[in-house]
Amino acid sequence: MKFISVFYFLILTFSASLNLNADIPYFVDFRYVLNESVAGKKAQTDLKSRLEKGMKGFSNKEKSLQETEKKIIQQKKIIKEEEYKKKVQELRSQVSKLQNDRNKFLNTISKQRQKAKNELLKNVNPIIENYMKSKGINMVIDKRNILVASQNFDITKEVIKLLNEKVKTVSYK
Repeated sequence: MKFISVFYFLILTFSASLNLNADIPYFVDFRYVLNESVAGKKAQTDLKSRLEKGMKGFSNKEKSLQETEKKIIQQKKIIKEEEYKKKVQELRSQVSKLQNDRNKFLNTISKQRQKAKNELLKNVNPIIENYMKSKGINMVIDKRNILVASQNFDITKEVIKLLNEKVKTVSYK
């Protein structure tokens, strides 16, 4: 009888420890996946070059408007006050249009960046689900929500590898 009770105790203890190990959450650094995957890097590089090119164009227009402003200020005493006010108003209108265009451009880039991120995440989720099924993992959480964890539970590199095999580019336009 004593042997049977010890046997049941060992079985319960062993099965309880198996359940605890099965419920350990693994984690993925989604920011790293988005920034370091082939598709993520390509999208970032493209969006960064578009942003730099666009901002350079706006900078050139701004310099041109500053030159125009200097010319108008120099002409203040030479031309009639009505004509001066008209030129100042026209310059203000151009500056306002430039600011609006810059804001629209930045919003467009921001939306494209968000769309690229969403597309990449849409591709990552099934990959993680398949990985979870194949490895018998019950839970995967984002690394940002972890205070401290063993690197043994980090599956970021495996996810990036699988993502790179499946997705080479992302549509965001």
